[in-house]
Amino acid sequence: MLIYKIISKAFWQDAEKTGAFHGAPVDLADGFIHFSTAAQVHETARRHFKGQSDLLLLTIDDHDLGEALIYEPSRGGDLFPHLYGPLATTLVKRVVPLPKLSDDTHDFDGLLP
Repeated sequence: MLIYKIISKAFWQDAEKTGAFHGAPVDLADGFIHFSTAAQVHETARRHFKGQSDLLLLTIDDHDLGEALIYEPSRGGDLFPHLYGPLATTLVKRVVPLPKLSDDTHDFDGLLP
């Protein structure tokens, strides 16, 4: 299954230099990298990234992450994918800009299957 990570361009540029993304501040504080499924990513963007620009949407196949990826209950009991370890940039299938709309939400048109 495909999962998604919303990330700033600056964080992604740093990850590309080292070959791995170790997490944004919230990920580092929680001890894992937060991901969302296609059904969850809109709400993730609304709750945690509203009004932010210069964002990217990363697409990853969850099978490529192996045992380090665990689906755990979070918001309202939904199971969210959490990666316990760094994300190798070579495992990212797609990196696309996540446009911000005039109402400070984000435009996912054409970005999700």
